Order: sequence, then C-alpha cells, then structure tokens
Amino acid sequence: MSGLGFDADASVVTFPIDLFMAESDLAPVETQGAEFAEGLTDWKPAATETGLRNAPMITVPGEDYEDAANQLHNWFLMNTWGDGLPINPPTQRRVAWILEGTDLPGDHIVGKLMPRGGIVTTETAAVALAMAGGRPEYLPVLLAAIDAILDPGLNHAFWQASSGSQFPVVIVNGPIAKQIRLNAGFGLLGPDPQRPAGLSIGRAIRLLQQNVGGALPGVGTMAIFGPMRTTNAVFAEDEDNIPEGWKSFASDRHGFEPGTNAVSVVACSGAMNIMRRGTGKETAEEEIEQSLNRVARYLSQATFHYLAGYEQGTPGVLMMSGALAERFAEMGWDKDRFKQAIWDRTKISRTDLEACGLSQWLEADSREAVRASLEQDPWPISANADNLAFVVAGGGHPTHNFWFQANSPRVVGRRIETPGNLPNLLECADRDLGCGADVCMI
Repeated sequence: MSGLGFDADASVVTFPIDLFMAESDLAPVETQGAEFAEGLTDWKPAATETGLRNAPMITVPGEDYEDAANQLHNWFLMNTWGDGLPINPPTQRRVAWILEGTDLPGDHIVGKLMPRGGIVTTETAAVALAMAGGRPEYLPVLLAAIDAILDPGLNHAFWQASSGSQFPVVIVNGPIAKQIRLNAGFGLLGPDPQRPAGLSIGRAIRLLQQNVGGALPGVGTMAIFGPMRTTNAVFAEDEDNIPEGWKSFASDRHGFEPGTNAVSVVACSGAMNIMRRGTGKETAEEEIEQSLNRVARYLSQATFHYLAGYEQGTPGVLMMSGALAERFAEMGWDKDRFKQAIWDRTKISRTDLEACGLSQWLEADSREAVRASLEQDPWPISANADNLAFVVAGGGHPTHNFWFQANSPRVVGRRIETPGNLPNLLECADRDLGCGADVCMI
C-alpha cells in the first residue's frame, strides 16, 4: 500500500488461499461482510506521521573483528536484511569508498522500488554494493541497471511481488565491461574469481530488491519457488567476437552508437542450456538446419510468460557464442536472418494452444493486438522476429546455446554514466586484484 502512495497501515480483509482456485467456495466472503463494512466506514490508520527517516548508525560489539563481523551477519539475518551469504560490513568508510564510483551526490534519488515503495538513492545503492562485496568501479553499472528496472514500461512492481520466479537479466555493452572485469566469455554467469563484477552487481540488485523494495519471500514477494538466480544475472556481450556487420545488442535494440557504455534489462523467469551441435555426420547445412530446429523446440512451448512481452517486449534472451556466430556469418547468415529463422520455427499450433489453455489467456488479454494474434495458426511467440533478444556471449565453443525465458513487457536500455575519476579507480583495481588485461588471465 505504501508503495502505491497510500498509508502503510491499511484496512485489509484476508481470505484463505483456496478462494483463488477454480470452482472455489466463495461462501466465506459473505460471512466477512461486517469486516468490509468496518474497513469502509469506521477504520482509522494507526500511523500519525509521514515522511522519510534516516536510520542511525549502529555499533556492533565483539571480542575482536572476526567476532564483530559474525555478530553483524547474524544481526542482519535477524532483521531480514541479509541474503544468507556472508556480507561485508557497510561501514561509513566502505560506503564512502564505493561512492567514489559516481559523480552524483549520495542523496540523489534514483526512484521508488516496489512493492514496499522504498526510495533508492545513490547512497542506498552504494550500501547494497558494499554488502555484496563490490567495488566503486561497479557502481555506475548498478545505478544504470536500477534506473532501467524502475522504468514504468518494465512493470517491476508486478514481477517483484509475483508468485512466479522472475529475476532481472542485465546485459552490458561498451568498453566499461572489460574495464571493470565483467565476464563475456567462459562461465559468464559465474562464479568467476578473475571477473567478479557480475556476481557483486547482481547480488547488490537483489539486496535492493529485498531491503528497499520489500521483496522478502512469502511477505513482499509471493514467488512460490523463488528466482532461480538469487544473485540475478549480470554479464557483458562479447563484442570482440561479434561478426563483422552484426550490431551489438545495445545498438540493435536501443539504437545506441557503437562503443556506448549501456545496460539492457530483461525480466526473466527461467533458464536453459540447449545442446545444439550434431554428431559430426551431417553436412554443414544440415547441421545448421537441425540445430535451429533443436533450439526452436525449446522456445516453442505454450507458456503464458510470452504474453507479457508480445508486442514491445521479448519472449526471451537467446545467447550464442562468438565462435558459433562466426560460423553462421561464414555461411552467409546475418543477425536478422538468424532471428527470423528461429522465430519462424517457434510458432505454436492452435491444437497445442487449446490443449494447454493458452488460447483462453489470449482471448482474455486486454490488448487488442494480443487477442487478434489468436487468429494466426500456428501462433508466433512474439509479434515479430525483432522482439527476440539475441546476444553474442559465452565461451569460444560452438556446441551450446543458452536461453533465458522472459516475462518482460519491455527491454529497457540505459546509458552508463562513468565518473571523472574512473581511470584512478581502475588503477586501484589493478593494484588490488592484479592485472585485468586478457594477457594476465589464467
């Protein structure tokens, strides 16, 4: 309620969960009529004050630093501020260090994170990044990602509180990815001790979702199983291995100039590694045709999630390694042709739509274009092929694709604003973590 601008202390009438099941008994509604009447006529909020409150700093006692750090971890769990993993104490000194990663003031407001409606400031983001073990050079990416998440078109309030398993996928383009050691190759979904930025940023986003947005399991978020990526997914596109003539994701989707530091955010609900290679007995053309069909079979499922992004969003993010993309390019394929070929093969028959009940969801949708799409047989999983989010990323091996199934009404892009002292921060990272250049990697 507070997230929507009402009093946090609101009149509520509760019902058993079985009321939401098909053919449920609605008789209990009639027995609680008096509660409805009281809520509409006599109820008064207990709260008497409004406004923001700055929490005071606390001191955590301990016999030594190790004991104090352990007490802090336990205290954060007791107050539902942690995520179960050990945290770095967000001391004034550490938070001030993280804030060196932006030229914005600490009280700069990024926006309101639902469903609780807490306000994300630059300092709030820095606290979360400090807890997650991040560094100041990661902060510009975190701030851009949160700003994208808060875009109204992405409807984050829905997937923050949903009973589904949504989580944000953040794709980074531009030179900053390499500068802050954000992985685009082998093991890009982590963990990777040589490129730790993605996990730290993703975990910081999750801490903000929970502590500012109120997405606490069973309280603020009703995700039955929870998101499969509790540290979310933050990675870079492998721009060094995008075939000549193929645009980067940020340029293709948002029109950003090549070399622009940018994030793209997609709300996803699941992930699947897809084996796409053949046995070696096929011709090159047969191998491509069969692999396209194998990948498309995974995507052509009659799932309700495709409806959210049907017109302007995306059915999901499909990743292909640079080695495989180069193979397609050598055989005369460009990015548009690849997306069209996948899209054509993912259409779902009317029989399957009706067998799975998806046709009923299409009929009930509020959008005219979605309702009209039911006339097509087979039914396409998005309004057009360009909706498919296609990213070149992953290790230099051609045997697999990776699929993030989306529930995303938009794919939101934001420029990353780097601070003037970024060169100094990167120099400090080389000192602290060792040389970050490819030649220094194992």
